[in-house]
Amino acid sequence: MAPLLILVGVTLLLRLLGFFGLKRLRSWHVSIRGGLAAMFTVTGVSHFGGLREDFVAMVPPVLPFPELLVTLTGILELLGAAGLLYHRTAPWAAAGLGCLLVAMFPANVYAAVADITFDDGPAAALLPRSVMQLVFIAATVFLVLPYIEDFRNRPGEPAMIKLPPTQ
Repeated sequence: MAPLLILVGVTLLLRLLGFFGLKRLRSWHVSIRGGLAAMFTVTGVSHFGGLREDFVAMVPPVLPFPELLVTLTGILELLGAAGLLYHRTAPWAAAGLGCLLVAMFPANVYAAVADITFDDGPAAALLPRSVMQLVFIAATVFLVLPYIEDFRNRPGEPAMIKLPPTQ
């Protein structure tokens, strides 16, 4: 639940700052980038801190090297969070993080159905956990869609993504 609160809270805070005059934060696109960056920074760092053992326990037993997988996903989350902060890398970072969320979904399902304890309590049930994961994926898709639409509307041109102007 904490990652969802971070995403929503930081996004709304940035949007509010935009409303009160910070030009760069006047769009939902930029605010959601900031919210996702904050969320993935917190979750990425937690892969190396006190929740590490919980994350290792979440890895389904069919996957080899759970500690290595937790380390790799933590690094990817931190790199993705950094990539979201720069407008030229943001669409690529969002797409990569969206794929990472899909790839990590089996660990969330396993944690819910195998009654894995998480942060000294039971893991969230499958439905709320799945809904949160869908919200995170939807946020990454929201960030990528404008770039895909721009690319689709330019047939016959080289495969380059035109970035929207920074706000």
